[in-house]
Amino acid sequence: MQRRRHGEQLRSAILGAGWDELVEVGYARLTMGSVAVRARTSEPVLYRRWSNKDQLVLAVLDHYRNTHPIAVPDTGDLRDDLLEQLTILSESLPGFFAIAAAAAFSGLLADTGLSPAQIREQVISDDLAPHRRAIYQHASARGEIDPDRIPPPVLAMPFDLVRHDMLMDLGPLEPERIRSIVDELFLPLLRAYQ
Repeated sequence: MQRRRHGEQLRSAILGAGWDELVEVGYARLTMGSVAVRARTSEPVLYRRWSNKDQLVLAVLDHYRNTHPIAVPDTGDLRDDLLEQLTILSESLPGFFAIAAAAAFSGLLADTGLSPAQIREQVISDDLAPHRRAIYQHASARGEIDPDRIPPPVLAMPFDLVRHDMLMDLGPLEPERIRSIVDELFLPLLRAYQ
């Protein structure tokens, strides 16, 4: 006989099952019932936590992001940190972005009543912000940059370009593209503010 799960254990099981459903059947075919069956619980248990499928899917995406953290390198050099971080992100996040984009295009946008910008903000916008802050804090501590003198859009640019390319291609970037973003676009721009 299986013991009943409660609290965080049950919530994690439901959200994990929701991710598996998104991956296997997609947003359009995912139902509260299919997630409940996969999580070995009942639909009323899901409805007590999330009032509809859209709230559940947004929670699933948030849970996946939070349970799959990405390490931030500290190589001792801003350029090397950026190259390594952008490569790690490029290899780690396309699957997440593909699932999130597919959900958005399959009805999540329409069903939530949120705008595309609001969905982006809620689902993927802040994914890269902690990595960006850590990279620049390391570089600032080493005396390589003064982040207060650099406009926030400039600091965000390499991460935004990588995210854009991943969303457009739904796959990792070529190493040459990452080097180009860092060496040909970001670093020359950064020098203008040093």
